[in-house]
Amino acid sequence: MESSQPSMAPHAGFDIEQVREKARKDLLYLLEGVRGKKNLVIEKNLAGPLGVIVKASTLRDYGVDNFFFLENKNTDTSQRNVVFIVRGESARHAHAIADQIKRLQHASQFSYEFHVFWVPRRTLLSDKVLEEAGVLGDVNIAELPLYFFPLEKDILSLELDDSFRDLYLAKDPTPIFLLARALMGIQQKHGLFPRIIGKGDMAKRVADLLARMRQELLAGEDASETDKIGLSPSNTMESVIIIDREVDFVTPLLTQLTYEGLIDEVFGIQNNQTDVDSTIVGAPPQPAVAQGTAPAAASASAGQTRKRKIQLDSSDKLFDRLRDTNFAIVGSQLNKIARRLQSDYETRHTSKTTAELKDFVQKLPGYQAEQQSLKIHTGLTEEILKYTRTEQFNKLLEVQQNLAAGADPSSQFEAIEELIARDTPLPQVLRLLCIYSCISGGIKTKELDHFRRLILQGYGYQHLLTLHNLEKLQMFLSRSSPLASMIPMTGAAGAAGTKTNYTYLRKQLRLIVDEVNEHEPNDIAYVYSGYAPLSIRLVQCVLQKQYLLSITRGNGVSGASAPAGGGAQGWRGFDDAVKHARGSTFDEVQKGEDKAVKARALLSGGGDKKTVFVVFVGGISFTEIAALRFIAKKEEDRRNIVICTTSMISGNVMMDAAIEKEGFGKEAPAAPGPGPDR
Repeated sequence: MESSQPSMAPHAGFDIEQVREKARKDLLYLLEGVRGKKNLVIEKNLAGPLGVIVKASTLRDYGVDNFFFLENKNTDTSQRNVVFIVRGESARHAHAIADQIKRLQHASQFSYEFHVFWVPRRTLLSDKVLEEAGVLGDVNIAELPLYFFPLEKDILSLELDDSFRDLYLAKDPTPIFLLARALMGIQQKHGLFPRIIGKGDMAKRVADLLARMRQELLAGEDASETDKIGLSPSNTMESVIIIDREVDFVTPLLTQLTYEGLIDEVFGIQNNQTDVDSTIVGAPPQPAVAQGTAPAAASASAGQTRKRKIQLDSSDKLFDRLRDTNFAIVGSQLNKIARRLQSDYETRHTSKTTAELKDFVQKLPGYQAEQQSLKIHTGLTEEILKYTRTEQFNKLLEVQQNLAAGADPSSQFEAIEELIARDTPLPQVLRLLCIYSCISGGIKTKELDHFRRLILQGYGYQHLLTLHNLEKLQMFLSRSSPLASMIPMTGAAGAAGTKTNYTYLRKQLRLIVDEVNEHEPNDIAYVYSGYAPLSIRLVQCVLQKQYLLSITRGNGVSGASAPAGGGAQGWRGFDDAVKHARGSTFDEVQKGEDKAVKARALLSGGGDKKTVFVVFVGGISFTEIAALRFIAKKEEDRRNIVICTTSMISGNVMMDAAIEKEGFGKEAPAAPGPGPDR
C-alpha cells in the first residue's frame, strides 16, 4: 500500500504515474520470471504503446537479447528462451505465434522455452488456436493486464488502433468490453464514480457493463471485504462522462487546426511519435536507439528512407507550450523563443564573476536541448506551412467551414467537383462528402449519384466497396435513406430520426463562434478557428453550465430553469438540446452501502479538488484534447480532468477504415527496387 497515504482516507487521489508504474512493474515481473537471455517477439501495434511505459534499454537489462516483430516472421534461433507479447483478442495473432513456434522447433535441434504474455488477457479463442495447432503444451502462458497506456499526464488510451473500424464497421464490441474493464480497474483502486453521465449508444453499453462488472465483483466467491469497501463511491472522483464517437462524427472529419492536430494531419502521430524525413528536421543528434521497444525495427526502417522518429510529448517543453495553440500563431511564438534563446546565450559574454560563469555552464545543457527542439519544430512548422499555403488546402478548408457554419450544401457543390477534378487525395474528398452528409441529414439522391460516379471514375471502381463501407458507417447516405433522417426539431410531431441534428444544435449550443481570438482564446472554438466541437460542447453541458448558458442566452435554450452555480448536475439545464444528439442519454448515480458512504464523507472533509474522467468511445482527436485542456485550465481550481479513450483518431484514420486498398487489374505498386520499370 502507499505509505504516504493518510491511514484514515480510504482512497488516494488519482495519479496517472501510478498507471505507468504498475504497467512497468507487471511487464518486468513477467520478464524476470523467464530465466536467462531471451528473444522478444512483439506484435507491431504493441511496440509503440510498450515504448510509452518502458525503454528498450530497460528491457535489455532484464535479459532481452533481440527484438522481433511477430508480423515479420523472422525470429531467429539465437536464444533458447522466446517470449511473445501479443494481444489476446485476435485469432490471427494466435495463428502467427503457432506458425513461428513450429518453424523454430523444426529449424534447430535444441529445445526451446516458449512464453506467451497475452495483453491484456488470455482468451478462450487464443487457447483454442494454439491447441488446434498442437503447440499449447509447449508454451508457458501468462496474462499481462495492460489496459490503459498513459500517453500524457492527463491522457489514458487503450491504443487499439482499429477500434473505430471494429466498433462502427465490423460491429465488434471488444473495445467496449476492454474500455469497461479498464474503467473498472480505476474504480477498484479509487472507489466508484459517484455519477456516470453519458451520451450515445456505445457509451450506454460501457455504462451497462460497468454496472454488471460491479455486481459480478460483489457476487464473486472471492469478493473480500476490501473489495466491498472499495466499491463505495469515491471521495476523490467527481464523475465519469462517456461520449460515443458516433454522436459527433463531424468534429474529427474537419481539418484539425492546432499545432499538434496539423502535425497529425500532415505526418501522422502514433504513440506520441511521428516519422519525419530527416531533411525536414535534421539528422538525430547521435545514433541513439529509438524510443520504442523495437530497435531492430528502427534500424530496418532507417535503411529504406532517412526517416527520423520525433518524440512528441510534454518532456519536450517547447512542444508542450505550442501543441494546443492554433497553428496561426505558432510561427510568431517560435520567433519569440528563438530571440529569447539568443539573448540568453549572449549572457556568456557579460558574465564577469566565476559564479556567473558557473551558472551559465550549468544552464548550457538546457539551452542546447531547447536549441535542438527549436530546430525540429521550426522544420516541422515550415513543412506544414508549405501544405497550408496550397490552393488545395485552402479550398478544402473553405468548403469545410462553410458546411460547418450551415451554408446551403448545394452552394459547395462546384467546389467539391473541382477538388475531385484536380485529383485531390481521396481521403480529403471523402471527408468533405461525409461532413456534407452528416450535417445535412444525408445528400440528395441526384447529387449522391453524381458524386458516386465522379469518385468511381476519378479514383477507380474498387471504391464501390469504399462507398459501401461509408454507407455502413452511416457517414455517406442518401437523404431518402431512413438511416439519414435527423432527430426532428421540437414540435415536429410524429417524425422520428436517429441522426445528430447539427442544424438545431449549431444554434442551441452555439457551435459557431465568429469572433475568435487565436492569441488569447476565450472559447474552445479556437481549435477549429470558429467551430466549437460538438463533442466538447456536450462535456461543457455537464461541467461548465454557467458559461454555456451565458454564451447561448437568447438562443431559446431551456436553461432558465437550471439552478445557478454548480447546483445542477448531469445534463440538467440542457436536457432538450442533448436530446437532439444521436443515441441514448443517461445520468446514473452510483451508491454504496450507507455505512461506508457515511464513514467516507466524515473522513474526507470534501475540501480537495476531485477528478472528472472524460471518456471517448471510438477515439478522440488532438483538437478535442486541446479543447478539453482549455476547459481544464479554466476549471483547475475546482477539478482535474483526465481524458480516456480507445485510441487517437483523425479524419484520415476514419477514412482509412473505409477505403478499399486493393485495386482492379493494376498490379500493386512494387517496392522501389533496382529493376527496370514495366
